[in-house]
Amino acid sequence: MPDFKPRIVQLIPAWQWLKDYSSGKFKSDLLASLIVIAMLVPQGMAYAMLAGLPPIMGLYASMIPMIMYAILGGSTTLSIGPVAIISMMTFATLNPLFEAGSPVYIEAAMLLALMVGIISVLLGMLRFGFLIQLISHPVIKSFIIASALLIALGQLKFLVDVPLNGNSIPEFALSVWQYLSLTHAASLVFGIASILFLIYFPKLLNSQSVRSKIGSTNFIIKAVPLILVIISIALTVGLDLKEIGIKTVGEIPSGFPPIQIPHWNWDLVLQLMPGAAMIAMISFVESLSIAQATALQQRSNLNSNQELVALGIANISAGLTSAFPVTGSLSRTVVNADAGAKTPMAGVLSSILIIVVTLFFTGFFKDLPLVILAATIIVSIWKLVDFKPFIDTWRYSKADGIAMWVTFLGVLFIDISTGLIIGIISTFILMLWRISRPHMAVIGLVEGTQHFRNIQRHHVVTAPEILSIRIDENLTFLNANALKGFLINEISQHPQLQHVILNCSSVSSIDYSALEMLEDINNELNKLHIRLHFSEVKGPVMDKLQQSKLLKHLSGEIYLTHYKAIQSLSPKVFEYQI
Repeated sequence: MPDFKPRIVQLIPAWQWLKDYSSGKFKSDLLASLIVIAMLVPQGMAYAMLAGLPPIMGLYASMIPMIMYAILGGSTTLSIGPVAIISMMTFATLNPLFEAGSPVYIEAAMLLALMVGIISVLLGMLRFGFLIQLISHPVIKSFIIASALLIALGQLKFLVDVPLNGNSIPEFALSVWQYLSLTHAASLVFGIASILFLIYFPKLLNSQSVRSKIGSTNFIIKAVPLILVIISIALTVGLDLKEIGIKTVGEIPSGFPPIQIPHWNWDLVLQLMPGAAMIAMISFVESLSIAQATALQQRSNLNSNQELVALGIANISAGLTSAFPVTGSLSRTVVNADAGAKTPMAGVLSSILIIVVTLFFTGFFKDLPLVILAATIIVSIWKLVDFKPFIDTWRYSKADGIAMWVTFLGVLFIDISTGLIIGIISTFILMLWRISRPHMAVIGLVEGTQHFRNIQRHHVVTAPEILSIRIDENLTFLNANALKGFLINEISQHPQLQHVILNCSSVSSIDYSALEMLEDINNELNKLHIRLHFSEVKGPVMDKLQQSKLLKHLSGEIYLTHYKAIQSLSPKVFEYQI
């Protein structure tokens, strides 16, 4: 019984903040929700359109999933809902199978969300939250940049009102060649004007002259997309822009989202499984990264497995309420935090407001031009297109730089899912390559100390009869031969050699192949009357050595420190000490 309450808090983190909830926190959360809703409505509709779905589904995706995460998630400010990258991945998964926007396409999107949720929950329950570490940050960053570029290019079809294909650069270039001559001038002008408004109107509002006259403009700046929506609807109705070919959203159904279980077809499940796994992985990585950033600022604790479960339940609820896959949104989370949100109740209140919009105000959006939603996506996503990380990563690590470029080019020139898979595979290949080529150094005693350093980097003292080698990697079948080759080369350069000491301070594990290699080295050195010694062996490695035949036949000794080894084997070295 004493463990009941901590268990409840662990399973339902909302218990922790609900018990101390106050009217002051409610006021802060309500204000934050009002600011977030100004962004969420146009963004949600836009991202649904990006996924090839009716705009109303973007609002559905912002309701129940957000409430589910508020109850089960650990972040106080993370905003769950539709985002550009996941919408793009949803479209990339479903578009080859069905016609975008068709009833079967919508049904498949709901099933996809359900599958993403089930995968996430299972991974969380099985304590597989560590899987986030399997994808390197450079690959994720490259994937997001490439996807953002494709998303921006894909929205150009609404600005020119021609069927441009944004799934890959080759397909986009081909469609531009075929259809660019059919560009709808009015849509293009309207779209460019909208983009300029979204970029420069916030800058105008943030200028010193405007702020000095009307005071703080933070709320208005965050509501700029909603302002554009209102202005564009007014212009469409007032000037009858539909008569000149400006396409609008059309009738949007009102009411609470239909609750239903998507049709479960095993053939379709198998077809969607790769895409669902990719979406689950990316959504988890993105959500956890955003949540960790806010958690660090607020000094709160996050459990990666609990976050997986919370995100999974949110996606399951999306699949059951006529929505599509959701994840944490960086832009809305930042706005939520900056607006003063104190608890996840801000997300709950945002969801309630979205429900009110869908019940009573959907008719307001029927004259909303599609080009406005496209402009909203382009402006919000273009901020992610930044090539500076490619340069910085390449300068720091050529291997990570290669992985970034491989991912980037794969996403752009093949497709979004294949590009990500190629990036992940390239990361593992490069990692194995690095492990197979470990850093090894001949070390010597730094004068006046008990420390040993690389003879090529420091002024050190050595003895001709002793060869001290440090390997800075775990010993496995991948690098066992590399160590053996390094030893052979070094031994050939030391004719007076009597002792070889392997410094194992950087070795945390050793496999059977490496043990066999060390046994061979010990036997071969024995024939040359050279003794093999070990120093600074860690506990897990020592356990492995004790289980092997090596210690029984070892020609030398095992020393607690390298200093003790040199002190025992060659005391004259210390004559050179200052």
